[in-house]
Amino acid sequence: MALPARPPSHDYESAEMVGEVNKDEWLQSQFSHFSPQATTMEAYLRRWMKDALVKHQYESAIYVGDKLLAITNSDSDAFNLAHAHFDAGNYPRALAFLARADLTHRSPAAKYLAAHCYVQQGRHEDALALLGDRNPTHLITTTDSARRKLQHLHATNGASKSHSSKARGTAGRLDRADRSEERDLGRREDLKYEAGMCYLRGLCHAKQNAFDRAKECYKDAVRIDVQCFEAFDQLMKNSLMSPGEEWAFVDSLDFESIQVPPPQSTSSDEERHPLGEGRPTATTTTTPSSSAEAADFTRNLYLTRLSKYSRPEEFTTAIETLSTHYSLSSNPDILLARAELLSTLSQPSRALALTTRILSLDPYNFPTIPLHISLLYQANHTTALFALAHDLAQSHPQSPTTWLAVGTYYLLTSRIPEARSYFSKSSLLDPQFGPAWIGFAHTFAAEGESDQAIAAYSTAARLFQGTHLPQMFLGMQELALENLVVAREYLTAAWGVCERDPVLVNEMGVCCFKEGEFGKARRGFELGLRILEEEEDGGEVGEGEEGGVGGVGGGGGGAVSTTKAPDTHTPTLRLNLAHALRKLGLFRESLQQFDEVIRLGSLSSQHSSHTFSNPPTTSTTSSSTTNSDLPPLFTAKGLVHLELEEYFEATLAFHAALAISPQDPLASELLGRALGELEGYGVLGREEEEGVDEGLRRRLEGVRGQQRGRRGVGRRRRGRGVDGGEGMDLDGAVAVAVAGPADAGS
Repeated sequence: MALPARPPSHDYESAEMVGEVNKDEWLQSQFSHFSPQATTMEAYLRRWMKDALVKHQYESAIYVGDKLLAITNSDSDAFNLAHAHFDAGNYPRALAFLARADLTHRSPAAKYLAAHCYVQQGRHEDALALLGDRNPTHLITTTDSARRKLQHLHATNGASKSHSSKARGTAGRLDRADRSEERDLGRREDLKYEAGMCYLRGLCHAKQNAFDRAKECYKDAVRIDVQCFEAFDQLMKNSLMSPGEEWAFVDSLDFESIQVPPPQSTSSDEERHPLGEGRPTATTTTTPSSSAEAADFTRNLYLTRLSKYSRPEEFTTAIETLSTHYSLSSNPDILLARAELLSTLSQPSRALALTTRILSLDPYNFPTIPLHISLLYQANHTTALFALAHDLAQSHPQSPTTWLAVGTYYLLTSRIPEARSYFSKSSLLDPQFGPAWIGFAHTFAAEGESDQAIAAYSTAARLFQGTHLPQMFLGMQELALENLVVAREYLTAAWGVCERDPVLVNEMGVCCFKEGEFGKARRGFELGLRILEEEEDGGEVGEGEEGGVGGVGGGGGGAVSTTKAPDTHTPTLRLNLAHALRKLGLFRESLQQFDEVIRLGSLSSQHSSHTFSNPPTTSTTSSSTTNSDLPPLFTAKGLVHLELEEYFEATLAFHAALAISPQDPLASELLGRALGELEGYGVLGREEEEGVDEGLRRRLEGVRGQQRGRRGVGRRRRGRGVDGGEGMDLDGAVAVAVAGPADAGS
C-alpha cells in the first residue's frame, strides 16, 4: 500500500521536525479540494458535495460532506462542511466543525469563517475576542513593498510560540522559497482573509457605535487587499470620510498589487462552470499589461463611488472610460453614479430620469432606491412615491428602505405623525441608516420642534460624516432659533464639505443678512445664482442617460413623468438678493429682482431655502407653489416703491398682496401710508394731470360745437315741413347720439 503524499493532521509536528514539510505547505495541502492522490470515492463525494452547493441544495451538501469527513477525517473536509453549514445558516454547527483540530488558530480562512459566524449571530463581543482589537497594519502593501510584506506574512503567519525558534532557523530557506510564483499566490490568499477579518472588526465596532474605529478597520482592510470591496462599500455608503479624505485614500491604495491569474485548462469535468461554460484553455502566463489594465479598471470603478463634490473632471473621465471601453454605459451602478452627480449639480429632473431607468430594469436595486425616493419627494410625485412604497411594503417588509419610502410618502402628504412613526421603524431596523434619521428629524422640524430636530440631525451628522446635509440642516434650525453664531459654525462646517450647493450658499447668505452684513449676503446670493447658471450650461455628464425612461419605479405601477420640474432655487435666491439690495439702498436693482421672481412664478420653500419675508421654514415642506408665498413678495415690492416715493406703484403692489390675502396686516398698514401720501396729488402727477385736463377740455368744446351745428340743421328741416314725423324722430335720435358723449364728459 502506498504511503500518503501528505502527513495526516495529527502527524504535523513530526513531519516538520524531520524537515519534510513546513507548516504553510501542510495547511495548503490540508485545504486542497482535489488532490491527485485522493481515492476514487473521496473524489466522487467531493464532486457530489460541490454540485449540491452550486445548486444551493445545502442539506444534500451537508449530508454528503458528513460522510466524506467520516472517511477522511481531514481538516480540509471539516472546513468544507463548516462552510456548507454557514451557507445553510447553521452558524453554531459551523463553529463546532471549525473547532475541530483548532483550525481557527491555524488558518486565516477558518478564523475568518468562525468570526463571520459570530457576526451573523449578533455575537459581536465574541467575534472581537476571536479577531482581536488590533489590525495587522504591517501587512499594508505599497507598490515598492508588496513582495516584502508577502514574505513577512509567510514568515510570521500562524507560527506558534513553541516553534518560534525553529521558524527563525529556517527563515533563510523560507525567504528563498518565497520568491516562487505559487508561494506568492498562496500568501495573497492569506492577505485576503486578513483583510476580510479587518472588515469584520469594522462591522463589530459599528454595531457598538464606535464609528471612528470602524472607519479605520475598513480603511485598513482595503489597504491590505484593494479588492476588499465590502469594506470600501461601507466607507462610501455611510459617508464616513470627507470628500478630500476619500480622494486621498483612493490615491494611497496600491492598485498595482492586483494580479490577473493565468487562465486554466478545462480538460476535467470539475473545472467546468455549472452552466456548461468552461474556462478557456491557455498555456501563456500572465502579462504585465493584463494586470495593469485590471488595476486601472478597478481604480475607475472605485472612483465612481467617491463623493461628487470634488474633482468632477476625474470622475467624468472614469465614467467615460468604463462606458466606452467596457460597454458599461447601461450598468445600474454607472447610471447611479451619473444620477448622484446630477443630483449634486441641482438637476433633480434629469437625475430622476436616470433612477427611474435603473428601477425599470431592476425594480429592487436598493442602492438606488433612497436617492429615487428623495428625487420623487423633490418633484412632488405623490402617486409614484405611493406605488413604490406600497410595492416595497409587500415584497421587502424587513428592509429599512421600505419604511423610508412609506415615511417619505406621509411626509409629502403632510401627515407628520405617521411619517415620524415609519422613519422611526426604519431606524430601528438599521440604526446606521442615515436617511431614516434625517427624515425623522424633518418631522420635528415641520412641527417647529427645534430641540428634537437638532438631536436627530446630530445623530445623522455622526453617521454621515462625509456629507454636508446634516450640518446644513443643523445650521438652518439654529437660524430659525436666531442662534446666529452656532448657525454660522454649522454652515461653515458644511461649506468645508461642499462648496457648490446653492441651498447651502443661500443659507449662508441668510445668516449674513441676519447679522447685518448685507454686502456679504449679496455676494453669497449672487454666488448661488452663478452656480445654478454654470450647472445649467455645463451639467452634461454623458450621453444617453435619459433614454428608456418612463418605467415603473420599484415595480409599483407608478409611472414617473419626465417633464422638467420647476426650478425652485433660482426664485428663492433672487428674492433674497432683492431684499439684500433693498437693505443696501439699491432700490432699482432690487425692483428688477422682484419683477424677475414674479416672472419665474415658482417660488418655493423646497430644501429649507429661507426667505426674509417669511419665517424660516424646513425642508419638510412641499415643493408646490402656494398663494401664501406671494403676498409677502408684493408687500416687499411695494415697500421699495415707497422708498422711491412712487406711491401709485406702491398702492398697486399692496392691492395685489391684499387681493390674495385680505387680512394681511402689514400690507394693510403700508397701503394706508401710500394712500395718505397720494392725498392732494393726482394719480399721474400734477404736471401730467394738467396736460391731460387741457386736452379733455379742448375735445369737449369740439364735441359741443358739433352738437350745436347738428341741432340747427334739424330746425331748418322742420320749418320746411319735409317728413315732419320722421324728422322729429331723426332729430331725437341724433340728439341722443350726440348728447351721450357730451353728457358723459361733463
